[in-house]
Amino acid sequence: MTNFRTSVINLDRPGDPSVFGEQTRAAAAELISRYPAGQGRSALLPLLHLVQSEQGYVTPDGIAFCADLLDLTKAQVAAVVTFYTMYKRTPTGEYLVSVCTNTLCGMLGGDEIFAALKEQLGVGNNQTTPDGMVTIEHAECLAACDYAPVLTVNYEFFDNQTIGSARNIVSQLQSGERPMPTRGAPLCSFKQMERQIAGLWDEQALAPDANSSGVPTEAGVKLAIERGDTAPSYSIDTSAPAERTPAAETVKAAPARPAEDEKPARPRPKRTTTRRPSKGQAEQPTSEHDAPLETAESDPANPADPGTEKGD
Repeated sequence: MTNFRTSVINLDRPGDPSVFGEQTRAAAAELISRYPAGQGRSALLPLLHLVQSEQGYVTPDGIAFCADLLDLTKAQVAAVVTFYTMYKRTPTGEYLVSVCTNTLCGMLGGDEIFAALKEQLGVGNNQTTPDGMVTIEHAECLAACDYAPVLTVNYEFFDNQTIGSARNIVSQLQSGERPMPTRGAPLCSFKQMERQIAGLWDEQALAPDANSSGVPTEAGVKLAIERGDTAPSYSIDTSAPAERTPAAETVKAAPARPAEDEKPARPRPKRTTTRRPSKGQAEQPTSEHDAPLETAESDPANPADPGTEKGD
């Protein structure tokens, strides 16, 4: 039986780096040049975003392309690709909809929103609609708890969502519209966003004047100013340093001699301790969304769930 973790990146196919043209190679060279000489492999993460901006996901060709440029093995590149969820192993739609299902968003309706959007789109987690417009995924955290529940479209925020408002956003995307995010830049395509994340300028997609924060984010700062609260600074030792005695003048005291009827104490052996995991740590339940890679096959909300077999 095929192992999904390897088939998902088609390791049986070698990949052809020549599919990337001169323009892409020039962009890759620019990214690599931003790192010190001899440390070009540090450019792997932005290069993978560059690959996604060209092909919509990381293909075997993209893995071979990065490996050749950075003098890495394809296995090393593939290890990075399969570690980070931001690198997609299957074609991604024009719009990537990420629904936060972490603790606060989940408690305030994130799970219900995620289920409603999957039903509306007719696909499961990490799957794309047949027309290639929308890919949906759950996100463990979108770093916007003050606006929970939230979702993002190509990493732009839509705050304080309900099932109705989230359905409306997806409906607009399906009809070819681009709803305005709650904050941040106007929507662009997934490939355009990947080019920005890679660190390359895209005048059409960037919005330098866009505001990424808002009233909930700044509420604590505003309240602190009104009340005159200040945070304590780090403590600084202002005492004068003790005068040092010159080494030549230092006299070592002779060790005390034990009494005649007193035996010298035997040196106690050093004790070594082994740190153990916290009680119950191994028994922690996993999230219903914690499935490997493409989780549509193990998604209970997916009506086409074929189940899994032991040994997969």
